[in-house]
Amino acid sequence: MAEIYFSVKEANGLIPTIKKELAELQKLQKLSQYKFSQLNKVKDRNQPDKVKRDSAFTLECELDFIEIVAHLHVLNIRATGAHLKGIDPGLVYFPSKMNGEEVFLSWKQGEEEISHYQLEHEGTTGRKLLE
Repeated sequence: MAEIYFSVKEANGLIPTIKKELAELQKLQKLSQYKFSQLNKVKDRNQPDKVKRDSAFTLECELDFIEIVAHLHVLNIRATGAHLKGIDPGLVYFPSKMNGEEVFLSWKQGEEEISHYQLEHEGTTGRKLLE
């Protein structure tokens, strides 16, 4: 099913890269939330229509740019073969095989290395400690 299967060692080797990409995504997510709140404030202000339109247009363009940059960071993670499951909290899966069965090695932001896995059909509540 997966194109690439990772050993624990291979997946752990990607953690520094994943951490950097995830940190950038989290910064962009916060910036996007801030810009979106600014956009809502501009739309609610009692200003001349032209000023309101110009301010809103600028913020909308900034939001579009943030989305494009964020998408590039997501693509950088995907290019490694890893699967980004959540920006906040940071959760990344690495396809792997254990005893002939497809699993996901599971890394969560704050963990130094991969110490968990889960079966393909399980959610994060199904994380199991690697033996």
